[in-house]
Amino acid sequence: MILILFSSIFIIPVLMGWGKIMENMWGILFQGISGKILSGILGISLIWTIISFFIPLNINVEAPSILLGLFSFFKNKLYQEFHQFSKKDFIVLSVSSLTVIFAGSFYPYILDHFGYYIPTLKWLTEYGLIKGISNVDLTLGQMSVWHIFQAGFSNFSDPFLRINSILLIIYGMYSIERKNWIHLCFLPILLLFSQSPSPDLPVIIFSLIILNEVIAGNRNTTLLFAYSVFVFTIKPTMIWLPILVFLSSVFIFRSHFKQLLLGSSILFLFFVKNIWTFGYPVFPIAIGDIGVSWKPDPEILKISSQFAIMKTYDMQYTYEEIQKFSTADYIKNWFSLEGIKSKINILFVLSLIIFIVFAWIKKKKLITLICISLLIKSIVVLAFSAQYRFFTDVFFVVFFILFYEYFDQKKSIIVFSALSLFFISILSFPGIIQKYIPSFRVGSFMTGFEKEQIYKPSTYEYQQYNSFKVGNLKFNVSHHYPYSFDTPLPAITPAYLFDDVKAGIFPQLSDKNDIKKGFIPKKMTSEEKEEAQKVINNIKNTDK
Repeated sequence: MILILFSSIFIIPVLMGWGKIMENMWGILFQGISGKILSGILGISLIWTIISFFIPLNINVEAPSILLGLFSFFKNKLYQEFHQFSKKDFIVLSVSSLTVIFAGSFYPYILDHFGYYIPTLKWLTEYGLIKGISNVDLTLGQMSVWHIFQAGFSNFSDPFLRINSILLIIYGMYSIERKNWIHLCFLPILLLFSQSPSPDLPVIIFSLIILNEVIAGNRNTTLLFAYSVFVFTIKPTMIWLPILVFLSSVFIFRSHFKQLLLGSSILFLFFVKNIWTFGYPVFPIAIGDIGVSWKPDPEILKISSQFAIMKTYDMQYTYEEIQKFSTADYIKNWFSLEGIKSKINILFVLSLIIFIVFAWIKKKKLITLICISLLIKSIVVLAFSAQYRFFTDVFFVVFFILFYEYFDQKKSIIVFSALSLFFISILSFPGIIQKYIPSFRVGSFMTGFEKEQIYKPSTYEYQQYNSFKVGNLKFNVSHHYPYSFDTPLPAITPAYLFDDVKAGIFPQLSDKNDIKKGFIPKKMTSEEKEEAQKVINNIKNTDK
């Protein structure tokens, strides 16, 4: 807890300083501390994304970035802006921040933390963006902009990777500054994302902030659209947000095309980044092929697509069984999955129906545009992989619109207090959720409170691995463990190795002497197949 507090006190002024620099360049998104911080996050994320094409995001990048941010912070006397908080506001901010810091000090439990987030950060801090990295592990092809942002602060400022906790503190600050108290109702639920650098948290927070600004009448289309595209680059399932801002700029604000150029530039950078790491403009969709040599093998993409379809049904059916579904079966089985997933799916559809009826009754142009945007997003998600984690944000948006005018300060603080107590109890005593909601699998990975986390946030260490070589690639595989979160690079997860061997391909270095030159997929020779099979046999024997 103490170290997260120190990181917050250190990083927030840095972001404010960068925000001031960005505001001098492209204007003000909205006034206040949180406005500067959001501009700083956007600016520094874009700069680090460009830098990461050429060099790793190590201390040599972090140190000058911190110094420049702090210089701007003190030169412009931005610390004076904290005086705006009244005594009552300061108490609310302090309580919400301490709640966040306590929740953020627990052990990470989201499986993607070990299989996706940490490996991504390791590659970014040790090598930067690697061409064709998706050939080593397909999930690495995402290289979310949020992980680029986290990686840049992970060497010194935030070594325990609690940037999401810091973002939650900033979100509480925004709610208090803008006097939009309903945001405090969401904060306790989002505590569940505070232990890991999950991109789900920033996209929910940023989308609610941008949505709030649009509703409040913020007409800075240039930055609203730019930030909505930025949210899309963090997680493309948030496609509804740039669609909403674009539609609002056309049908409500009557904006000029020039005001969309900054956002369009960010989108172009996103496409370039994805082509560099994955081979196609939008991960994980194999659309927009420009013929780069490092794109993943079609068989690997096919396996990934089949897996995504099975995940839609919570792995309760095989791919072959799903292929035999009729249209009615697709719908019925999705609504009748065993466990909590079916309840979430039903609630999702009900939420959309309620919102459609609400929009029809209100007959307000903005609410109608929000409804259209959410429907477009929902159709896209349902068409590709209807996993509940891809439409979680819809619940927040629908609740936000329905109760926007209902929650004042008093009601919001009551809800915040009750929900904080509830979710902190779940984190501290995970046996509750493990007993009553056993189908909520991530709950089984929660470990509860340990006194050591009062000083520093809890983290895992494993550091057991074996080294192998296939073709020109020497790599490491975690020993008797499915993820490679602290395995030295280059590391390949066992599951992906099996997929490679099944497909008859294996990642190889473009230049055997330089990892920075990237990876390509290569059909294995008979000798390489023997080498790969020995690796598979070794892993299987270890797992016995």
